[in-house]
Amino acid sequence: MSQSPKKRIIIYTDGACKGNPGPGGYGILMLLENSTYKKAFYKGFRHTTNNRMELRAVVDALRKITKPGQDVIVVTDSRYISDAINKGWLEAWIRKGFKKVKNADLWKQLAELLRQHRVEFMWVKGHDKHPQNNYVDRLAVKAASFPPHKLHIDAEYEKLNPPPPEKT
Repeated sequence: MSQSPKKRIIIYTDGACKGNPGPGGYGILMLLENSTYKKAFYKGFRHTTNNRMELRAVVDALRKITKPGQDVIVVTDSRYISDAINKGWLEAWIRKGFKKVKNADLWKQLAELLRQHRVEFMWVKGHDKHPQNNYVDRLAVKAASFPPHKLHIDAEYEKLNPPPPEKT
């Protein structure tokens, strides 16, 4: 009896920010290749940056994979992320101890998660005719638009960059 081929996990991610820094959010769509499995997630933060939301989307998506050693494709419209992986920047940052690297806390988390799976990164043009990318963009914008009391705190970012005082 032969085993069925392993199905790849396809992850679409996007981040958004209203102001940069400002309230932000991310959207994730996870699919299982040749399957009807589909899960969407989104989360908003009160004070963050667009790049952090792009990164956090990938980190949080990979965290949702419970079995190690999976084949994963991450589809992103963020050159910041796709170039960091595909051009070897992340490996260089690891060798240099993340000195002077923005968002080092999230890059370190991503580096650890990448050791658990076989992950490819694919860049797509944002705000183009790509339905899944447009979908996660809408989720990210929705999450960034939540009322302040429903937004999470990006603690690492806020430690170094406190949000402006709330207007009364």
